[in-house]
Amino acid sequence: MARDDEGRRAELAANLQQVLDRIARACEAAGRPAGSVTLTAVTKTYPASDVLLLAGLGVTDVGENKDQEAAAKAAEARAAGVRLRWHFVGQLQRNKVKSVAGYADVVESVGSERLAEALGRAAQAREVPLDILIQISLDGDPSRGGVVEDDLWRVSDTVTSSDGLRLAGVMAVAPLGWDPDRAFERLAVLAGQMGERYPGATTVSAGMSGDLEAAVRHGATHVRIGTSLLGMRNSLR
Repeated sequence: MARDDEGRRAELAANLQQVLDRIARACEAAGRPAGSVTLTAVTKTYPASDVLLLAGLGVTDVGENKDQEAAAKAAEARAAGVRLRWHFVGQLQRNKVKSVAGYADVVESVGSERLAEALGRAAQAREVPLDILIQISLDGDPSRGGVVEDDLWRVSDTVTSSDGLRLAGVMAVAPLGWDPDRAFERLAVLAGQMGERYPGATTVSAGMSGDLEAAVRHGATHVRIGTSLLGMRNSLR
């Protein structure tokens, strides 16, 4: 390993330990078992070399929000013999679904029946179903993606009607200006209703670097961490 790689590995290892410690403390404070929350490392804008270093440090789940970048990184990881669970977390255009269905294990940002239908068609070629999280718009603002509550069950039914898809649960981002506890408390209610209707849909993806504790407090099973793990992104990239 080159010296620069050694330095970056040490930096990532230190950041990873801090994030894992935060998750562990949040679980303890919430009275939840240690290890009940999975870290999804959001590596958008960072190179595949960082993904491989994180994998070497024990990270198993990686999130990306742009197809072209994600596809290239997934291919590089496969070429290196590294098996990761890839989460697509960005707003997805229907003309990209075939590509995403080829490498992603989870699509976290399904917010319409049309997108669910397109993913279902694209996923027919997969050996195993593509896991789907329904993104919920907690404030009803469509610009950030997600379904409003009235549409949640229609989109969920569309997912469950497809042989190529598996409804895994829900995802949300705390709306700008909202107290995270308010946002994730509302998400927890909807996640509970989801679990009652679809007993296998138990994933709750919520919480990022600034609000993971609130997300864990309200039942998140996955937190999506970028900045605290990889550092501040260059806004020009």
